[in-house]
Amino acid sequence: MPMKIVCDNKIPFIKGVFEPYAEVLYLPGRETTPDLVRDADALITRTRTDCSARLLKGSSVRVIATATIGFDHIDTAWCEANGIIWRNAPGCNSSSVKQYITALLLQTARLRGLELPRLTLGVVGVGHVGSKVAAAASALGMKVLLCDPPRARREGPGGFVALDRLVAESDIITLHVPLEKKGPDATWHLFDAARFAQMRPGQILFNSSRGPVVDCSALKKALSSGHIAGASLDVWEGEPDLDPELVRLLDFSTPHIAGYSADGKANGTAAAVHVVASVLGLPLGDWQPESVPAPAQPLSFPLDASGRSVQDLLFEAVTHSYDLAADSAALRADLPAFERLRGDYPVRREFGAFTVRLQGACPEAADALSKLGFNIA
Repeated sequence: MPMKIVCDNKIPFIKGVFEPYAEVLYLPGRETTPDLVRDADALITRTRTDCSARLLKGSSVRVIATATIGFDHIDTAWCEANGIIWRNAPGCNSSSVKQYITALLLQTARLRGLELPRLTLGVVGVGHVGSKVAAAASALGMKVLLCDPPRARREGPGGFVALDRLVAESDIITLHVPLEKKGPDATWHLFDAARFAQMRPGQILFNSSRGPVVDCSALKKALSSGHIAGASLDVWEGEPDLDPELVRLLDFSTPHIAGYSADGKANGTAAAVHVVASVLGLPLGDWQPESVPAPAQPLSFPLDASGRSVQDLLFEAVTHSYDLAADSAALRADLPAFERLRGDYPVRREFGAFTVRLQGACPEAADALSKLGFNIA
């Protein structure tokens, strides 16, 4: 009997990869059922499949590979106790989230009339993603505070601050933590009513990590009362069902796509293929997608620096690579389309795919663009 692999049908670049070696069943992640995986050897998934005993008990699944950084949809303890190997794809879309947060900082600054070099960004969670976000904020001229208790314990406190200090001293706070419900580093409702009470008017919150890290009910109260100035969310409690009132209060609202660059998706798919191939003994250990498609906009573009501020130039370049405001507008226009907007997401390429033809002398902008990852002609 040939091997069987059940695969989320929204994972890109993967169709045809395993077919020479196995029967492959493609279907929406939410439609994966116990009957379908009962005789499967492997499950390749995204965050929409609940990989717990409810799905897997009595199945022949040997390995689960999620093509995502997050893995709270996998009951890791149950899988390990039952001999199922599981792997996520750490860091696969870190540059995509860096691009998203860079765009969000510049869009927020334009919306609110802020000068980023005058502001402090607090980065909560300094792993693959948070480290790149911190570097991008520095390239934008911001002061950066870092909070990561597990890293501080391992590496020493130098370079890190406690969360209370970060909340007290930051103008904008961005969250890049995993979802942990228990233990000393629990992040479930890390920002709840008590945490919002610590914040002050004028502060702004971003969450592109996991939805339940922020208590959305408490956030809504903090925004509606004016206790904090603003917030933007890419991830949500209870998604894809969103609270329309909360969405109206936010600066920007996107459908869980911060890590959805084509480059990040390719990295996640390759990581999943390598794990499954290794466990099933298939000769695909060095597989990579043959090519990443081009986006709708030109990969090389001019940027006229004459008489313009560095922040304005960065806004134009970053928005050329990724128009976050358009993603936000699409979701706000049709909240029930959340899953469709994710599933049919257009090609987005990261900064490194673009070449800026800078016209006019502006060494500060050229340096910042280079640090962000753009190629400078």
